Amino acid sequence: MSGEFTKIAAVSSPLADSAFLRACRRQSVRHTPVWFMRQAGRSLPEYRSVRAGMPMLRACTDPGLITEITLQPLRRYQVDAAILFSDIVVPLVAIGLDIDIKPGVGPVVADPVRGRADLDRLRDLEPGDVPYVREAVTSLTATLGATPLIGFAGAPFTLASYLVEGGPSKNHERTKALMYGDPDLWHALLGRLAAITISFLRIQVAAGAAAVQMFDSWVGAVGPDDYRTHVLPHSRRVLEALADTGVPRIHFGVGTGELLRLMGEAGAEVVGVDWRVGLDEAARRVGPGRALQGNLDPAILLAPWEVIEARARDVLARARSAEGHVFNLGHGVLPNTDPAVLARLAELVHEQTAI
Repeated sequence: MSGEFTKIAAVSSPLADSAFLRACRRQSVRHTPVWFMRQAGRSLPEYRSVRAGMPMLRACTDPGLITEITLQPLRRYQVDAAILFSDIVVPLVAIGLDIDIKPGVGPVVADPVRGRADLDRLRDLEPGDVPYVREAVTSLTATLGATPLIGFAGAPFTLASYLVEGGPSKNHERTKALMYGDPDLWHALLGRLAAITISFLRIQVAAGAAAVQMFDSWVGAVGPDDYRTHVLPHSRRVLEALADTGVPRIHFGVGTGELLRLMGEAGAEVVGVDWRVGLDEAARRVGPGRALQGNLDPAILLAPWEVIEARARDVLARARSAEGHVFNLGHGVLPNTDPAVLARLAELVHEQTAI
């Protein structure tokens, strides 16, 4: 490998004792590490204040704002990792696609993919396309010190679903119709998206991200056979392309209980599990050689504390079946979550697992 990642070893030296990174690598830890998907976001009043009147995609291209929002939850919670504030469509917008993130809706694509000619719009992503990401990651890693920063990107299937449907979809009709009806175009589309995802993740790692997570939010819409044929090759390509960086790779999807073994085969060190499958059963499905991340139902955080505590303890107990465990929610923090509850939950996880 070229000198692209020479700097990472030096930057990562303060992270040698990171409980998060050690758990990802299935090494012994002093306590179970914890972080929360969407820990930086709408549940924090300071986030709502700094984002007031500002479109999401504008916030995702301001290095100073990216840095500030990424750091906000670390001032409140004893989390073991930060995650970059961004969005999975950022690299698609950076290469010129007309996408807007509409409040209460999500990403909306002005010109959805409808034929082979649309592939020409999916050019390669270059570092110069996302200078704000490189600047923010560099700033954050210098500030975070011994706290690792997680970079992330959308998986090819989920990005394809947005591009084909034109936005969020309940049934993914157009996506599946393309997948079944024109598999050549489907694989060409996911091949282009895999290349973009690889570039976006490598840019973040080169700037100092200590781990990466690939979000496949909508892949639970397909069954195991279709996943193996139409999705797995592209997810595996992305994860394998990050292997030489040496950073832990996390692979997460929603509604993926029946896909866990296949997701384990994709190559990530850590498989994220949503709340629908207990971690003891998830460990059996994923198989040996992988750590797990998860998986408290985020809606539980709206219940009384005694319920939250009992459920969190249950997650920790079931996680003993895993070779490594990073405590997280089974999806992102809900907007109405009380930040004080998240702070208390992080403390509980540390206290209950300290050695």
